[in-house]
Amino acid sequence: MTADDPRRSRVLLATRLFVPEVSAGSFRLGALAEGLVARGAEVDVVTTRPPRALRGRTVRLPGVRIRRWPVLRDAGGNVRGYIQYLSFDAPLALRLIGARADVIVAEAPPTTGLVAAVVARLRRRPLAYYAADVWTDGVVSMGAPRVVAGLMRVMERAALRASAVVLSVSPEVTERLVVLGAERDRIATIGNGIDTTVFSPDVEPHSPGRPYFVYTGTMSEWQRPDVFVRAFARIADRHPDVDLRFFGQGALQSDLRALAERAVPGRVHFGGVVPPSDSARWIRGALAAMVSIAPGVGYDFARPTKTYAAAACGTPVLFAGAPTGRDLVTTAGLGEGVGFEEDQVAAAMERLIAQHRSGATEAHRTGRSAWARENVSLAAAGQRAADAVLGAIADRHERNAT
Repeated sequence: MTADDPRRSRVLLATRLFVPEVSAGSFRLGALAEGLVARGAEVDVVTTRPPRALRGRTVRLPGVRIRRWPVLRDAGGNVRGYIQYLSFDAPLALRLIGARADVIVAEAPPTTGLVAAVVARLRRRPLAYYAADVWTDGVVSMGAPRVVAGLMRVMERAALRASAVVLSVSPEVTERLVVLGAERDRIATIGNGIDTTVFSPDVEPHSPGRPYFVYTGTMSEWQRPDVFVRAFARIADRHPDVDLRFFGQGALQSDLRALAERAVPGRVHFGGVVPPSDSARWIRGALAAMVSIAPGVGYDFARPTKTYAAAACGTPVLFAGAPTGRDLVTTAGLGEGVGFEEDQVAAAMERLIAQHRSGATEAHRTGRSAWARENVSLAAAGQRAADAVLGAIADRHERNAT
């Protein structure tokens, strides 16, 4: 299909997060929208107004119409929590029911997927569900009441089974979706990635005057980045010129600040949410980028995009936690992959400081960035996702013709 086709496919994308919000989800969906436009589709995005701090930022996605709606956010500016989700999902049905569409695309949480599934069924349109992770696993692991976990499982399974195609970000997520009830032949494992034009070894690094480890993105229960502060406290006296820097937000941010003030006062800096271009500069100038997945909380299968962002900049990754992400780092030669233990993280920090001082970090920068360009391009993932979404339209037309 090209932009010159007399009848262009119309795609309606429903998501609580979209650019310019700084999150892996908004970047994924932005890449999907661009991939759809490149294939000649008309794209409408139904989403939320960004946080106040981001409302002045320009969104440049030619060919994409973005329709925003007010939403409740938590104290950190996130659309996170049952009430916050409801504030988006409740008016969503009315926003979708009258919009033109050949296919509806919805991203998690499952409540959004379920609303989109009902509308898609009423309008006799296919649904594409973008499953970046498995919400039921996360809810169970966080100790939610049994009735809440059960209800989430029912909604997530219903959204999966109602979908003409399910977009999965990794083979591990695909297997979990099958266990939950998704039909394997309806799952498109399209992968995940990072914008290698933004995250690049060619960006100008930040130079705050002192070497630093950097953490970017969400600080939540399933990352538990406090392990880095606790580990750093063990070696801080031996390296008085080294700091930690955190950028982003999340449920654990205030706890992390308090821990840092107790354990290593004055050595841990919090920079808030920054745009991707600034995040890339901080990552590019770092000793290493810290990435964590706390094992046993339902996200052991995750491959965080923080890993890809660091690799794209050529910066070593210091990964602490679950085996999937840890093995990726060690197998691809992206840095240090260790268990979720303070002593292991502290030892890895020592090794990374030594590599920086010896020149080994810089010597391997080109190799790491080349791996990212070849394996985790966000644009390529967006194109694969676009093909899967448009394939759902083609399948529907084929069935109607027979």
